[in-house]
Amino acid sequence: VRVIKVKHISSPSAGNKITYTQWLNDDGRMEADVTIISMSPNKYLVVATDTMQHAVLMHMMHALSQTDASNNNRHVTITDVTGMYAQINLQGPNSRDLLSQLTTANLNNASFPFRHASEIDIGHARAWCARISYVGELGYELFVPAEYSAYVYNEIVQVGSQHGLRHAGLKALGSLRLEKGYRDYGHDMDNTDTLVDCGLDFTCDFTKSFVGSQNVLNQRKEGRRMKALAQVLVVNNPETLLHHGEILWRNGQPLSEIRSSSYGWSLGGSVGLAMLESDEEPITVGYTEEAEWQVETPQALYPCKVSLRPLYDPKNLKMKN
Repeated sequence: VRVIKVKHISSPSAGNKITYTQWLNDDGRMEADVTIISMSPNKYLVVATDTMQHAVLMHMMHALSQTDASNNNRHVTITDVTGMYAQINLQGPNSRDLLSQLTTANLNNASFPFRHASEIDIGHARAWCARISYVGELGYELFVPAEYSAYVYNEIVQVGSQHGLRHAGLKALGSLRLEKGYRDYGHDMDNTDTLVDCGLDFTCDFTKSFVGSQNVLNQRKEGRRMKALAQVLVVNNPETLLHHGEILWRNGQPLSEIRSSSYGWSLGGSVGLAMLESDEEPITVGYTEEAEWQVETPQALYPCKVSLRPLYDPKNLKMKN
């Protein structure tokens, strides 16, 4: 795992046990977008999007089989534990107060900071609790042994009314993550894109060697970003809906298409992600801010805002406080 991932894995003793990282191929293009939880010095939980479960498993097994002749892999075991756990997401500004009512663990910001993970008690059950968010708010992902999943769910619901608990599905998740500009592997990015294209090269630890590292370094050194994933927000037309596949126009010329979209209730309009591709002019902040942008729907061309930075809480204050 240390060889194929682009970032150093946080050790359990570091108190920062969640690592967000990508796995690349030899060309520096993405094969997986994962989160790794350090459960112990030699035990890790790799979390992938549901559509990439088998691809991630096969990628790990292939990498293990390609290990050099030193036999460093002889004590490595890879197990698919998808069926052993239920994941329950508890997200939102009241999530800490709600979960604190169910556990003896101290969840305050000092004891349980952002990107921390630990096994905690929830009533009579035990679960791995990861303070991480895909919606841009304070929140926790609970990995509950399958046999306790119904019990933990009922415990949460029982006290939920005191904290304004609402059930939310994938459409709500899609809306929130797109407002934050969070990428979804397989929709907004895939194995034809590089980390630099997707604005994810910040995840790299260039002090270590990893698969595809030289290609990422070469692209960064070029300094001319000709392809970039950006947020698109329809402005002044709150009733206009984007569904994906709409054409994005820059200065009167078609440039790209919307890869995924939803309605952004906090931003007040439809929001999506598009891969910008330029033939001549490098893509910079000026490239987006100094141009006239429109998005084409079956009804008309509508003005929109295009940004390389998250339009919602760009400093991540809501997640980290």
